[in-house]
Amino acid sequence: MITGFHTIVYSEDPPATRRFLAEVLRWPSLDAGGGWLIFKTPPSELGVHPTSGDGAEAWSAVPYHQASLMCDDIEATMADLRERGVEVRPDVEDQGYGLVTSLRVPGAGWMLLYQPRHRLAHAL
Repeated sequence: MITGFHTIVYSEDPPATRRFLAEVLRWPSLDAGGGWLIFKTPPSELGVHPTSGDGAEAWSAVPYHQASLMCDDIEATMADLRERGVEVRPDVEDQGYGLVTSLRVPGAGWMLLYQPRHRLAHAL
């Protein structure tokens, strides 16, 4: 029986990425041994998307996976993250399914941040 869903963020600077998750996002963690931190994340959900749109424009290639951070109020979340020193892209795009921007995770590049407009599966 599946009991959980484990996500991995690859980083060129794991200590900086771990500090960001612990100190900026304030996610609690445990040490799985040797300093390998495992973070408790907010509730999650999983979507399966096609690799191209109806017009055959490529959206991604297999294998490709994406981790996204979800919020209730994108403008307030962006302001809060900026106050904590996080680089957040200035533009918010309406993608239909939600309001979208991204933030820089130290050592791990850009991560999507969005305010969903769809029902939340993690509430099921």
